[in-house]
Amino acid sequence: MSASTPESVALETEIQLVQRLRDRDEGAMTIFYDKYSAALYGVILRIVKKEETAEDVLQEAMVKIWHSFPSYDASKGRLFTWVMNVSRNLAIDKIRSRQYRVSSRTQPIEESAALRQAAEPSFRPEHIGLQEMTRQLNPDQRQIVDLLYFGGFTQSEVAEELNLPLGTVKTRARAAIKVLSKLIR
Repeated sequence: MSASTPESVALETEIQLVQRLRDRDEGAMTIFYDKYSAALYGVILRIVKKEETAEDVLQEAMVKIWHSFPSYDASKGRLFTWVMNVSRNLAIDKIRSRQYRVSSRTQPIEESAALRQAAEPSFRPEHIGLQEMTRQLNPDQRQIVDLLYFGGFTQSEVAEELNLPLGTVKTRARAAIKVLSKLIR
């Protein structure tokens, strides 16, 4: 009778788990999740840096692992290595996606440092001459800049107030900013 080592038991258990997954045993997927999800989540979180995103990527990884399990080749490496690569690649794909990059640049106003930081009581935009510079804009651009920056309107509100398409408001605001940036230099 040969003594079994923890490694041999773990390997035999992994072989059994792989076979059950190949047989499309959903109970095996539950065991798989219990065994590997914490480690996979940790790697994903280190890549994406946001818990909510890491949870989403982990869920995507589990679905992908389940659906692509027939492509797993045990002769090329252990199950853990394969699932780690699947998860890591999904996390990298997520942070490279346009949607992720855009959402990372913008944050809800509730999380903004500007919300928590009061402006200096002595700061007044008119003191830096910005309002005087806007007088050099054409009337359409000046009207939009006045509403956006001095009136506190959003672009959508300006479009509604002036009965203009939102795209026109955005174009005029962008053009005005270009003119102002040249004047400031």
